[in-house]
Amino acid sequence: MSFERETGRLILRRWRDADRAPFAAHNADPEVMRYFASTLDRAASDATVDRILAHWELHGWGPWAAELRSTGEFIGFLGLLVPRFPLPGNPGVEVGWRLGRAHWGHGYATEGARAALELGFGELGLQEIVAVTALGNVRSRAVMERLGLHDANLEFDHPGVPEGNAVRRHCLYRIEKAEWDSRSAPTPTSC
Repeated sequence: MSFERETGRLILRRWRDADRAPFAAHNADPEVMRYFASTLDRAASDATVDRILAHWELHGWGPWAAELRSTGEFIGFLGLLVPRFPLPGNPGVEVGWRLGRAHWGHGYATEGARAALELGFGELGLQEIVAVTALGNVRSRAVMERLGLHDANLEFDHPGVPEGNAVRRHCLYRIEKAEWDSRSAPTPTSC
């Protein structure tokens, strides 16, 4: 069964070797990585892709490589993943994204993450999905809110970020299936 998706503007698909170079360029961009522990060199970026591919092999789904339908250009990743590090409340699945800077501000993160939530609450049968980010990442927090996730008022030191790093403090947003279903339900029409 394929869990790949197309949205109005995006193709969300399995990763290809050709995605590694543009992904490495995103990971080397200090602005893209502003709310991560550090930028990544090519080897560390490739290791991230290898972890994503292993996630796909283990679970049959994972973060998609995202490309524009209009051009075929790789723009980053979007999708669901099982967190690598323990998070407050032991959530089972996280929605996440990382897009190249040229693709910010176009609604692609919201569009692709919405497809991920549809997959999670639909075919995967999940009951809850979370998202985490560094406290100061107002752009990602705005995407989370547009998607209907709510701030769980859980701040924590991310175990994957070294002590003393400026972005170690994170927050967690969550949405449950019932909330998603109520937001996604068609509104009744009156006669």
